Amino acid sequence: MADISCDFLGIKSPNPFWLASAPPTDKKINVMRAFEAGWGGVVWKTLGSQVKNVSSRYSAINFNGQRVAGFNNIELISDRPLDINLREIEEVVREFPDRAMIISLMADNTREAWHEMVKRCEQTGAHGFELNFGCPHGMTERGMGAAVGQDPEIAGMIVEWVMEVATLPVITKLTPNVHSVVPTARAAVNAGTNALSLINTIQSVTGIDLDTLVPNPNVGGQSVFGGYCGPAVKPIALKMLTTISKDPVTSQVPISGIGGVSTWQDAVEFMLLGSTSVQVCTAAMKYGFRIVEDLCEGLNNWMDEKGFEKITDFVGKSVPTMTEWEKLDLNFHIVANINQDKCIHCGLCHIACEDTSHQAIFKGDGMPYNTYTINEPECVGCNLCKLVCPVDNCITMEEKRVAPDYLNWIQFQEKGLPLNDH
Repeated sequence: MADISCDFLGIKSPNPFWLASAPPTDKKINVMRAFEAGWGGVVWKTLGSQVKNVSSRYSAINFNGQRVAGFNNIELISDRPLDINLREIEEVVREFPDRAMIISLMADNTREAWHEMVKRCEQTGAHGFELNFGCPHGMTERGMGAAVGQDPEIAGMIVEWVMEVATLPVITKLTPNVHSVVPTARAAVNAGTNALSLINTIQSVTGIDLDTLVPNPNVGGQSVFGGYCGPAVKPIALKMLTTISKDPVTSQVPISGIGGVSTWQDAVEFMLLGSTSVQVCTAAMKYGFRIVEDLCEGLNNWMDEKGFEKITDFVGKSVPTMTEWEKLDLNFHIVANINQDKCIHCGLCHIACEDTSHQAIFKGDGMPYNTYTINEPECVGCNLCKLVCPVDNCITMEEKRVAPDYLNWIQFQEKGLPLNDH
């Protein structure tokens, strides 16, 4: 059986699945239940100056029958007294010494405030810190959260302040509300951070109630931009993770991946693109803490199937396959193939190709159903038919080498040149 234990900056946990800093990690009772269910670690909900949170706080996007495909949150940092949080962290660490306990931090932007916060939190016995440079709402007006993460100079300065006094490993959490996460990540690494985590939530409006005309969530007839997370943000998170994993500066430190992880497959994708630990929030809020059992079992089975003995055997393994468009092989060509035994004759592939692609699917008049076949000379291998097909593996894409003359014809057509000029 594979070893799915995780060593992140010397912080050991029985598996790489941590609960992200969020409502599920706000108090002892929640965290104890999470550890009893089997989670490898938690990032305690952000501590800082005590705030008052609003009601209501959440909204969601539902898609194609799936509820909470995207989740919106306007909750701020912990609204519980700092002393109570610190006492409870100490108690949890004492009862579960084998689990990762990371404290998310946010302080007023002075050296003294950060020094005091770090020193007080280190007394709990926690294993590390995560600097919250990503909160997308509320705290930005106070010059905290995303306001820090969007300014590499300020982010680097605060990391330097923290590193002056911290004796525990420090993780810097990045905001996605920027054109690129790399500048702030580089500033944090150059300032001494031990690791990075990403992504925090994305500013959003999930929708408007068409009866009240107020965007969700409704707080007394008003709303604000919220932090968007859940399965819908995973592609964005993976893209930003990849930029960090490929950068020569930021790739030198470990990464904790966050953003829409709901299944063990999601977690593996994050690890293949460079993250060592994986943080989860929305999926736990939707399904409960016991989903960690499926995460661990699925990861273990996949590693056994692939022959990986430990998670470091495959962390980052997919990063080298990501390149620039100009470096892609223009001689590589695939065409669609329809398995007639699996086809249910719904016609979705034909409609998609006929209306919006390259008219490369013939519609026959076979009995008792219509039949669909590929017109290979017209198929450009765009994948659209495969993507809309409701039957797994009914449409597959098969490699066919393209003759140089055909490539030249394509290039001439794209330039709008007549073929007799070729």
